[in-house]
Amino acid sequence: MDRHKIYRNPYIRKCRRTGVANRRKRVVLYFSQWGTPMYAHEKVTLAKVAETIAELMGCEFDGEYDPARHSSGNIYFVPDDTLMQDEALHLGIHSPTVLYGGVVPYPFVKTKVITHDLVSPTAIKPKGWSYVFAHIARDVILPGYSVFTADDARIAGKRLLSRGAVRLKEPLGDGGYGQTVVTMLRELDAFLESFSLQKLEETGLVLETNLSPLITRSVGHITTCGETVAYYGTQRTVSNNKGQLVYGGSRLVCVRGGWDTLESLPMDPAIRLAVAQARAYDRAGGSYPGFFASRRNYDVGQGLDGQGRWRSGVFEASWRSGGASTAELAAFAAFARDPTLQVVEASAVKEFGKPFEVPGDAIVHFQDHDPKDGPILRYTVVTHGSDIAANLPHLGASDPTFQEAHQEF
Repeated sequence: MDRHKIYRNPYIRKCRRTGVANRRKRVVLYFSQWGTPMYAHEKVTLAKVAETIAELMGCEFDGEYDPARHSSGNIYFVPDDTLMQDEALHLGIHSPTVLYGGVVPYPFVKTKVITHDLVSPTAIKPKGWSYVFAHIARDVILPGYSVFTADDARIAGKRLLSRGAVRLKEPLGDGGYGQTVVTMLRELDAFLESFSLQKLEETGLVLETNLSPLITRSVGHITTCGETVAYYGTQRTVSNNKGQLVYGGSRLVCVRGGWDTLESLPMDPAIRLAVAQARAYDRAGGSYPGFFASRRNYDVGQGLDGQGRWRSGVFEASWRSGGASTAELAAFAAFARDPTLQVVEASAVKEFGKPFEVPGDAIVHFQDHDPKDGPILRYTVVTHGSDIAANLPHLGASDPTFQEAHQEF
């Protein structure tokens, strides 16, 4: 698949422009040289994200970035991936006000490998590794390690397996892909024997305490079009067309405003903890020089470890357009249409396989057969109402196991 080809979205529901007319400014898609290949449905959805931002700004969506046509500085970028610092500077991106996403100084910083510390101060690590980040984040993550050699992986495995199952995560994997659970050292050894040593040295591997049952929270802070929205929510897991469990969307409670406004909402104690942990992880990102982001999304895992202990910790960050982006921007549009609205529930949904019934008020982004990922439906639903915050503080906490665990707070 040619990942630089733009797939026009035939399913976009046209709505009135909510931004102030700004015809001289243009919104463009940008495919990073460091980006990973995208499925067709991901390209379609990314184009929808860019078109929605253009509608909010009241300006033109001008397709894929072309240096010849987009040489002026009045460009807003929607990249497919977190940008490298030198790449951003080449494009004239010096602040988060001109892109929907983020900028980092080294390739590894955009991956989940930054979440955990090394097995020792002398362990192999990539250039630019921040011990400060690991120090700040250590109290808001799960037990785990990031490694760049097979020997360090075995050291990490011995330490973690004594407390239960361990989840192995490939740093470039997303949406549940590239993950394996092991319960004993020989399973780890078998995994390492088949895992590319070059990939291990270049991108690393994360070993982390496995949680089961698991709830994954989404916590975010987005600034675009001169406005800020923050949110909390839960993710859903579905089976893809190969029978694998993968990301199936997010249900978000979005508030007009930033972190402080979000934390003022009524919340279940577990959700409040997730928000606090995400916010601390967000602050840790500043330990990498040159880092900035307009989209800050954090996955927080909550569940029971191998010893039956309830745990909560940040899995990773997403400083680029992601699975929840259509829901985030639908909230922005709702706030733009109604200045009195303060809280909105928005859900981004992904379904695989047989045809599914689409809610009548849904905005459908993709409903087709993806050449590489099979039949997929992607849509967004928005619920308005000032009582949402009061009615939904329990998001994802209805499981009796979690209700019992919440009493520990």
